[in-house]
Amino acid sequence: MNITTVTSPITPEQHQAGIVHIGLGAFHRAHQAVYIENTLVKCGGDWALVSANIRSNVTLVEQLNEANNVFHVVEYADQNTATVREIRAMKEALFAGDAMGRQALVQRLADTHTKIVTMTVTEKGYFLSPATGQLQTDNADIQHDLANLESPKTIIGLLVQGLRLRREAGFEPFTVLCCDNMPHNGKRVQTAVVSFAKAFDAELAAWIEQQVAFPSSMVDRIVPAMTEADFAAIKQDTGIDSPTVVKCEQFSQWVVEDNFPQGRPQWEAFGVQMVADVSAYEMMKLRMLNGSHSLLAYLGPIAGYETVAQAMTDPAIEQFLRFYMMQEVSPTLPSFDQQELENYCSALIQRFKNDSLQHRLQQIAMDGSQKLPQRWLQGWCDLSQQGMARQATELGLAGWMLYVMQHQQAQTSINDPLETTVFAAISQSENTVEKVASLLAMTDIFPALLADDTALCERISYLVTQLQQSPLQPTLSSLSS
Repeated sequence: MNITTVTSPITPEQHQAGIVHIGLGAFHRAHQAVYIENTLVKCGGDWALVSANIRSNVTLVEQLNEANNVFHVVEYADQNTATVREIRAMKEALFAGDAMGRQALVQRLADTHTKIVTMTVTEKGYFLSPATGQLQTDNADIQHDLANLESPKTIIGLLVQGLRLRREAGFEPFTVLCCDNMPHNGKRVQTAVVSFAKAFDAELAAWIEQQVAFPSSMVDRIVPAMTEADFAAIKQDTGIDSPTVVKCEQFSQWVVEDNFPQGRPQWEAFGVQMVADVSAYEMMKLRMLNGSHSLLAYLGPIAGYETVAQAMTDPAIEQFLRFYMMQEVSPTLPSFDQQELENYCSALIQRFKNDSLQHRLQQIAMDGSQKLPQRWLQGWCDLSQQGMARQATELGLAGWMLYVMQHQQAQTSINDPLETTVFAAISQSENTVEKVASLLAMTDIFPALLADDTALCERISYLVTQLQQSPLQPTLSSLSS
C-alpha cells in the first residue's frame, strides 16, 4: 500500500473560530474541513471551525471531543494508493439535539466572531417542497420553531434566531453558505429563511433580505458512509484505529459564488473556484454526477449489485450511463461545449469505478423524493420542451417507482421524508398503471403537468413491468444503443 501522510501544524490557540458549520457528517469532514485546514495552514486567519449536529449522532460529537476535535481523512486514489490527512481546523464540536446544545449553538451563531455559517443537512433539512421550492410552513418542526424560536430545532429556525440576536445586538449578519446538492442552493435557503422570518417578524425578514448574503456553492467529492469493514480496512492500510476517521475519493471540487460581505478565508489558495455565478457548475454536477448516481441506486440492485464500483463492472450499465449523460443531460447544459461535457463524463465513469470506496447504492437511494426533482425531473422537462427523447431518465423513474412499490409491499422503510405519503398513494391501487399514475400525481415531487400525461404513465408502467420480468442488461442496451 502506497501511503502519503500529511500532518497538521495547527494548534487550537492559533486561530479564532470564524465559521460555524451545521451538519457534522462524513462529507463535511472530508470536504469543507479539508479545504479550511489547508487554507489555515497556508494563509492563516481566524477561520477555524465550530461544527455541530442538530438532530442525530451525538456519539460522533463525543468521540471528536475526546480526541480534542482532531481527526483523519483517508483519500483513496484506488485500493493501492491513499493520502492520510490529519485535520485540526475544527476548534469545537457541538451536539444541538437538546435544549442546552441548541443554546450553545445559537450563542456561536450570535457571536460577533462568526462571519460565515455553512451547512450540509441534505435536501430534506431545509423543509422546502421538492416540486415548488417553497417553505413547508405547515411542517410540525417549522411550526415548533415559529412558536419557540429561542430554542429552534431546524436549520431554518437556527439561522433566523442567530440573525435575530445579531440584529438586536447591533452586529453585522453572518454570510449563509449552503453546501448541499440543490440547484441555486443559496437562493433556495434564502427563500426558506426569509419565508420563515416573514411568518415570525416582518421587520426582521426585511433586514435579512437587505443585509444577509446567501451565495450558492457546488461541492463534489464522493464520501461513502463508513462501515465496520471500512474501519477495519483503514486500520490495516494506515494503522489508524479511530471512530472519527473518514474515507473518500482523492478527487475534490468546491465552486463558490464570491459574495462574503464580512470577509472569508483565502480558499482560492487551496483550489476553491471563486466565481460570480455557480449555477452552470451545479447544474452539470447535479444532472451528470448525482443523476447518474440515482440511476445506479435504483437500477443497480435489480441486477444484484450493492455498490457503485460493483455496478460499474457491468458494461451494459457503463454504456447506459454514458448514454444518459451525453444524450439526455448534455443538451440541457448550454453553458458547456461538447468536449468539456465528454471529458467530465469520462472522468465521472473513472471515479465511479474507484474500487476502494464501496459506496453503497442503498445510501444513495435514500430521500429519493427530495433528490429526483433536481437530478432528473427538471432535465426531463427541458428535454420535453425541446421534443427530445428521455428514455434513460424514464427508466430511472421506473426504477424508483419499482423500489417504492417493493418496499411498500414488504413494509420496509425507504428512508424518505415523504415515505408515509408515497406509500399511501399506492396502497389502494390494484395494478402497476394505477400505482404509477398515483405517484405521478404527487405534486410534492412531480410537476403538476405530469399528472395528466397518460402517455408518460403508460411508458413508465411498461418499464416497471420490464424491470420486474426481464434481466436488466437487455433493457439497458435496448434503450442506449
